[in-house]
Amino acid sequence: MLSFFKPYRFFIIGLFIFSAISVFIFYSILKTDPVLPVFSPSAVNPKLVDTTMQHIKKGHYISDFSLVNQNGDTITQANYENKIYVADFFFTTCPSICVAMAYHMYEIQEQLKNDPEVMLLSHSVKPEQDSVAQLKKYALKKRVNDSKWNLVTGDKKQIYELARKSYLAVEDAPFAGAYDMIHTENFILVDKNKEIRGFYDGTAQEEMQRLLKDIKVLKASYKN
Repeated sequence: MLSFFKPYRFFIIGLFIFSAISVFIFYSILKTDPVLPVFSPSAVNPKLVDTTMQHIKKGHYISDFSLVNQNGDTITQANYENKIYVADFFFTTCPSICVAMAYHMYEIQEQLKNDPEVMLLSHSVKPEQDSVAQLKKYALKKRVNDSKWNLVTGDKKQIYELARKSYLAVEDAPFAGAYDMIHTENFILVDKNKEIRGFYDGTAQEEMQRLLKDIKVLKASYKN
């Protein structure tokens, strides 16, 4: 039986190699680069979204802002122009989830400290308490790199509207006072077009790995 195939062995080997290459090319064509979703208010937990925004299904962008950071510098959308960034909401005297969130944000800072394409932005939900001096004290304690990570305070109404209408990241606290918020553990990934591309549990180490992976995916999308 083997002697029958012997004259055709080179043809069979060639056919096998050709088939293997064809299969590889076929699957390479079918394989597509991963793409992150774009989040709109209608796709997010309604508790985190202002009622005026919950119907929006597309075309959602982070609004322009003007706040003050830990160094007393005015921070606007211009500081984040053409940047990918990770945002969150916190307050400096928070004794619970903020501890883990600050540590994980620091880890992200260190992982990406040499990457000028990615920045961080933390908003105080208690700006009346978190003065520039208080933010600076907190920044030093948490080893914040000023060129990479802004901790911002400012007008409470503006921060509330950014949280509820732009970042879709905090719960309303209607019985606590005007523009009061219950911040969550969410880290929000924002792309260069000011669109939301992901939400991550800022208290979970495994979520930070997912965030770093998604940042790589997002960066790669601008090279294609």
